[in-house]
Parts: sequence; C-alpha cells; structure tokens
Amino acid sequence: MTGATRIIAIRHGETAWNVDTRLQGHLDIGLNERGQWQAQRAAEALADEDIAAIYSSDLSRASATAQAIADKSTRLGTRQLRLNTGLRERGFGIFEGQTYAQIASDWPEESVRWRQRDPHFAPHGGESLTQLRDRIANTVNALASQHVGEQIVLVAHGGVMDALYRLATRQEIASPRTWDLGNAAINRLLWTPDGLSLVGWSDTRHLDDATLDETTT
Repeated sequence: MTGATRIIAIRHGETAWNVDTRLQGHLDIGLNERGQWQAQRAAEALADEDIAAIYSSDLSRASATAQAIADKSTRLGTRQLRLNTGLRERGFGIFEGQTYAQIASDWPEESVRWRQRDPHFAPHGGESLTQLRDRIANTVNALASQHVGEQIVLVAHGGVMDALYRLATRQEIASPRTWDLGNAAINRLLWTPDGLSLVGWSDTRHLDDATLDETTT
C-alpha cells in the first residue's frame, strides 16, 4: 500500500502487578504465567502475518511478548527484535510501585487529578498525559515512516495503546475511555504522513477468556 504503513499494536501480556492494580510505569516487571500464555497465543495468531519488523518497549513485559511473536513468525522480514525506549509506558514517578488504593490514600489531591485525566498533571518524577501522547506520536512517526508499504508490529503498554487509539480517532486526552486495552489484544492501525487511522481494535479471539483491562501498566 503506497504511502501508508500498516501497524499491529499489542499490549504486553499480564503481570502480577496488573492483577494487583499496582502501577508499573518504567519499573521492569516480568510476565506472570498467564501473561506468558497470552504472549504465546498472540504469537500463534500472528504467525502467518507478513511482518517487516517488530518494535518493542525495552521493558521485559513487552519485550518478552514481542520475542514470542518474533519466534513464531514464519514471514518476518528480519529476525531481529528492535527495542525502543520511546514505546515505554507512561512514567509515573512517585506513583510507581503503588496500588490505586495507596495512591488515593497517600496523595489524595494528586490521585484525583490523575483519575480525572488532567492532561497536564504529572506525578513527581513522571510524565503528563500530554507528554506521553507527544512521545508516542513522535516515536510512531519515526518508526512507521521507515516502512511505507509494509506492515510492522509494535509491542508496548496500556498507556501507549490508549495514546494510539486517541491519536487515531482524534479523541481528546481528557475524554473518558470507552474502548478496551486488554493484555495481548491485537489492534490494527494505518499510518500515513497525515497521521494514524483505526482499522480494527481489541481483537481477542485468540484468547479464551476476558483479559485484565487497566490503562496504567
């Protein structure tokens, strides 16, 4: 497809901290047993896709999911998995490692601004939603522009998937979320120099049951 890059965007498999509703941010938390299974199921679902390259967040919960996809692929243009820090989850600063309940208790005012999706609020040491959106837009533009006419896979995090959906549908940062961000769900987008558009979202047919759906992973 001339002038466009097809993108398959996948959130990493489940971790123990997803189950505990504990913010991971830039902390490097690995997949739990279910997350490993989800990664394998996603890999099997994409095994015969024509893929020019796989890019992943360098955090292990994402890179392990991406590696499973690379290992199963029968039509991957390059066997090399490319790690990119621009695909990391939102940095949550002092919130990282804390449960939602702990954040509400220890930082009540900050917690309200976070949960209300204040575009300019950043936990101390972390990123705002505006900064996250801009980082993801710049990263995707840089990667997709190298693969015009091809298809690539991006493996990242819940916050990244949310940013991609909003960029593709022109949703405001502060708008309430009404779309799913399930672990190991398959999402499809189209990139052109004019931006992203949505092709398909939250395909979970390769998974047996409902997956955890937390934005902040």
